[in-house]
Amino acid sequence: MFNALIEFIREIYKTNEFIPLHEPNFLGKEREYVLDTIDSTFVSSVGEYVNIFEERIAEYTGVNHAIATVNGTSSLHSILSVLNVSNNDLVITQSLTFVATVNSILYSGATPVFLDVERDTLSLSPVSLGNYLSKNCEVRDDMKCWDIKENKIVKACIPMHTLGFPAELNEIKKICDDFNIVMIEDAAESLGSYYDDKHTGSVGSLSALSFNGNKIITTGGGGMILTNDKKLADEAKHLTTTAKINNGWIWEHDRIGYNYRMPNINAALGLAQIEYFDTILDSKRSLAKLYRDHFEKTTIEYIDERENTKANFWLNSVITKSKDERDKLLVELNDARIGARPLWRPIHELNLSEYILPFRLVNTDWLYNRVISLPSTPILK
Repeated sequence: MFNALIEFIREIYKTNEFIPLHEPNFLGKEREYVLDTIDSTFVSSVGEYVNIFEERIAEYTGVNHAIATVNGTSSLHSILSVLNVSNNDLVITQSLTFVATVNSILYSGATPVFLDVERDTLSLSPVSLGNYLSKNCEVRDDMKCWDIKENKIVKACIPMHTLGFPAELNEIKKICDDFNIVMIEDAAESLGSYYDDKHTGSVGSLSALSFNGNKIITTGGGGMILTNDKKLADEAKHLTTTAKINNGWIWEHDRIGYNYRMPNINAALGLAQIEYFDTILDSKRSLAKLYRDHFEKTTIEYIDERENTKANFWLNSVITKSKDERDKLLVELNDARIGARPLWRPIHELNLSEYILPFRLVNTDWLYNRVISLPSTPILK
């Protein structure tokens, strides 16, 4: 039934072997830099590559400060800690996300509020956000946003740039500002994506990137906190280095901190990758064009970048006509040894913890039942 698509993908990757969903490329100075850290013996969280990698990511994304961590989840958890999110607080996010977004909320002791996404962005819906806040919340004399029914403070809102496609950041940010809520960007999948000429991760008060092995660039495992606020950056750096106070040879700590600092050996890998990131992005856009042109001739909708945005096309994805068509396509592709997957099961269906669900998540369910991600490894020479 989907033989034409199977042949098309095999022609792209020129192989009859298994085609993974997204695997890393190592075509720069990765080996040289990693071996340099080994030769120097500075392979842990102290070393020049960590600092240089932070500087390069800050420069690329257009923020003032970047703090390297061990993974994207630790970045989000640290951000919530910096904002003093804790028990009896609420954090707004989307149910259609990778579980790390919600895990970080649960680590902090807060309760997630799941809102719907938009069909065209796949990310948090400003309409759903506005409806929840206007119908359920109020800003009290303490200038904090309170959920009236729950009698809890809404501390933060975390839109996630799903599959690398930017959320409607300006609208979400304005609503959050109107209700004195901090907007945090989960930009784990969107390095290289832009919204209204601003890099994703540069609009929120704090943001998180991921450099997992399947991301557009990788450090093996790693993340990054982004912010333009020096005070928040200093606090994040302090918490992610075990809240250690520099006191000569005596180790002292002024609070509970986390051992979340990225090791030098991982940063070396990332630095080599960011040096040819423009080449990776060019290849991703070329691959996206191939998919776009192919699906224009079919009844399956290709998910493309929107006006006023520039996507990194981390995972090329499509919208099928129904759940039945999605399931059949997934079976045929994987039977043909082509890596393809649906979106993540909506988090509210996993019953991981207590949560608040103000409205039915109509678009969340609709997208989950129809979207498939296809092989998206950039083809580099």
